Amino acid sequence: MDVARSFKTFTFVNLYIGEKPQIRERTRNLEAAKTMISKEDIKRLLDVEKLKYCFECGICTASCPMAELLGEDYNPRSLLEKIFLNPEDVLASDELWLCAWCYRCYKRCPQALKLPEIFLFMRGTATKHGYTKPLEGALPKIVENVPLPLVATLVCFHHERAGLDKDEILEKTEQLRDERLKRGKRKKAVKSSEGKIAVIGSGPTGLTVAYEMARKGRKVTILEALPEPGGMLRKCIPEYRLPKKVLTREIQLIKDLGVEINTGITVGKNLNFDDLLKEGYNAIFLGVGAHKSQELKIEGGDLKGVIHALDFLWSVNSGERTEIGKNVVVIGGGNVAMDAAKTALRKGAEEVTILYRRSRDEMPTNPWEVKEAENEGVKIEFLVAPKRILGENGRVSAIECIRMQLGEPDESGRRKPILREGSEFTRKADMVILAIGEAPDLEFLPKEIELNEDGTVWVNPITMETNLRGVFAGGDAVTGPATVIEAIRAGKRAAESIEKYLKSLGG
Repeated sequence: MDVARSFKTFTFVNLYIGEKPQIRERTRNLEAAKTMISKEDIKRLLDVEKLKYCFECGICTASCPMAELLGEDYNPRSLLEKIFLNPEDVLASDELWLCAWCYRCYKRCPQALKLPEIFLFMRGTATKHGYTKPLEGALPKIVENVPLPLVATLVCFHHERAGLDKDEILEKTEQLRDERLKRGKRKKAVKSSEGKIAVIGSGPTGLTVAYEMARKGRKVTILEALPEPGGMLRKCIPEYRLPKKVLTREIQLIKDLGVEINTGITVGKNLNFDDLLKEGYNAIFLGVGAHKSQELKIEGGDLKGVIHALDFLWSVNSGERTEIGKNVVVIGGGNVAMDAAKTALRKGAEEVTILYRRSRDEMPTNPWEVKEAENEGVKIEFLVAPKRILGENGRVSAIECIRMQLGEPDESGRRKPILREGSEFTRKADMVILAIGEAPDLEFLPKEIELNEDGTVWVNPITMETNLRGVFAGGDAVTGPATVIEAIRAGKRAAESIEKYLKSLGG
């Protein structure tokens, strides 16, 4: 007998027996008893051949930001098991609506199970049959546990993918958030004057830290280099994904809590890091994000029409007049590459093609973002790398590429791309957008603060404190580019540690 298969059968049978009374009770509460999900759907949906050999390792739950933020209210692994055992029962569960589409579970799963898409299928089925009432139980949990709930609703939870009205969900979320803040003002604790905190950067991590600390009665000042607050939320997320008026409303609520936000202040230029210590801040949080584009060192990189993706997105988001080519090539395979490609297409490009040097499976972007880009008309060429950018009269005219093949896995765990000699080809292009990665710009930090080999900030993984006492860090500055929900999770974790640190000082 196959040991793995027999173990799987034993596990699910025992789980089923243990939960059967509860399942029966909840199932009776469903409005209709008819079968809405066929066995064929479940077999296709769950990829049973993979699921049979699931290691029961719990990596999906252990790596899930929402599982950490919500605690016992959300467990992806348990939800997957419930779908396997009684899918109709899951339609009445608010857990179904709490996945934030970060794909951390998929990226770390030994069997590469795409839980977000499994959950989406169930959401779509729930919507189709009118079982959306559980969402009313999910939204308060989101508002209660996720700072920046309006931002998260739009860029993380994507309830519209299940066929729901995005504006209605946003309106309900804002109503719940406002009610919570009113309750919070009545219960707001009074702290001593001790506990003055400086937050460098107003991206999702910095805003989360400021929000959490202000609600605890602490005095928080945010220092932001850009002319308006929001960091990468304002700079790089396209308007169609996150309307800036929504971001502005979210930030205003944080200001209303007493947070002071100073924009146009670059630490290391307008003031030194040491000045913050002299000004009496009891704790400093580094939430500077990853705003520095990686360089692509090939011939023609300085031609007119070549632009870094972050600069391109910031130009469009800030309302500048941005010249868009007719035939645009985007180099890269991350979420920034997808946003840049879709933005170029929406801004008038006739054809947009993404070149990625590995296969679809190795793409660092979220799989659903790839689907959406292709559905909008973006073309993707895999196993292709740029060799040089060609120009006429100082402007991009074409790009010479070379085909790749995959070798053994490298240090990232992905198969290493290898050049296929003699496979060069040229394609026309009048605009090239470089989206090959982003890194934090940390030149302003004192030498005492330790960095990792990849140039990110080293922190204690439990406390989020750097090796310099009283200085904490989180978000992209620590992990490299990640999702908004991961940044929020890091900000909440850091805020908890900062509060404990201030209390240890007697504040």
